[in-house]
Amino acid sequence: MPEWPEMETYRTLLSPLVCGRTIQNVEISREKTINMPENEFRDSILGKKILFVERRGKQLLFHLDDGYRLMLHLMLGGYVNYGEQGAKTDDHYQVIIGLDDGNRLFFGGLRLGYLHRVSAKAVIEQLRDLGPDPFDPRLTLEAFRKKLGTRRGKLKPVLTDQKFLSGIGNCYSDEIAFDARIHPETTIASLDENASARLYQSMRSVLEEAASAGGYMEIPLTADDELTGGYNDQCKVYDRGGEPCVRCGTPIVLETLSSRKMFYCPECQRKA
Repeated sequence: MPEWPEMETYRTLLSPLVCGRTIQNVEISREKTINMPENEFRDSILGKKILFVERRGKQLLFHLDDGYRLMLHLMLGGYVNYGEQGAKTDDHYQVIIGLDDGNRLFFGGLRLGYLHRVSAKAVIEQLRDLGPDPFDPRLTLEAFRKKLGTRRGKLKPVLTDQKFLSGIGNCYSDEIAFDARIHPETTIASLDENASARLYQSMRSVLEEAASAGGYMEIPLTADDELTGGYNDQCKVYDRGGEPCVRCGTPIVLETLSSRKMFYCPECQRKA
């Protein structure tokens, strides 16, 4: 599932391509992907200009010039292509938006995800419970520690809780815990000041590094996109079960915690 780095990569790459462009046509092959009847959705966004692209957690918001937004959540398996042609034939995409420069936005894999037209007020209401962005200037180390102090349970489920922080999921919770040398099953209550400081710094450094490398999803946005997916080979533990730890050589362990896959090094991330 796309997380903070993947959606930030999409935002960064898409912004110069679509901002200022006018929507000229809309093709919909799956009405469940949108939030209103097909004709109503199409008519409501035709002729609208995309002003800018915003990321909120794992969602992308395409701001239109009528005050509405197109809110995209890729969920599990979703992806975006851009260009005159998609990476696949048109019938593989749930929504295709044609722009006034001849290029198109292709939204695929949205069997669980969605592309909704929503008002500014609706965005606020729907994302009201979303936790702060990991790079929110107000989320200082002190504020992070205070938030941790309100939580109980184990580290990985807390990091992946979108009400705690927005944008971190299965992959980067493991990568952050590894970087901080903390076992993902460590209880929040047992984290001392040194551990919480390492966790905070690792959260920011891992996400920033992953985004700069294009995230781990290996589905290029455009035909000449050489950035997207560049972090996949740089993951230290995620999806590396049985492989040697990059630090100590101990085989990476794959277990399940709260119905989620959990990868860690049993030597570098010992249980307290």
